[in-house]
Amino acid sequence: MRILLIVPFALALLEARYQLALLIFLVAAVTDAVDGFLARHFDWGSRLGAIADPLADKALLMTAYYMLTLTGVFPWWLLAIVIGRDLLIVVGAIAFHYLIGRFHVQPSWAGKVNTFLQILVVLAVIVLLAGWPMPAWVLPAGVWLVGVWGVVSGAHYVVVWARRAWLRTHA
Repeated sequence: MRILLIVPFALALLEARYQLALLIFLVAAVTDAVDGFLARHFDWGSRLGAIADPLADKALLMTAYYMLTLTGVFPWWLLAIVIGRDLLIVVGAIAFHYLIGRFHVQPSWAGKVNTFLQILVVLAVIVLLAGWPMPAWVLPAGVWLVGVWGVVSGAHYVVVWARRAWLRTHA
């Protein structure tokens, strides 16, 4: 469902229809919560779901950052950090897999905080742009918070996985 919401969400942001974008974002969040509840409660988890769920979340979030950058709300350097961090993780995971060996993917605490902050900032900024009550400082503070935490969490992944690679090859 979230994958299907990406195009209307992007168009709403592009056309500065922020109330509609906020509604679509909230529908996506509700479908994510329901999907997660059903998977856990009825043990309906699958390999496809384990891959598709975080990809759908990431695609929606990346769309938000890209569209808010394209429309001049976010600076380009922030988009570079957000995308660069994710590319660093993916390239690192591929390199680890082919050079060191198989591994179990688990988001780190720093990665979870990063994702939470990215979602929180997008939500707060869209609420602000929609004209709902939100302090104006949310935008510049959110930009810096996501930017700094993106660098910190990216560095954390590098350190953790470099250590794991070293331990695995020197054990």
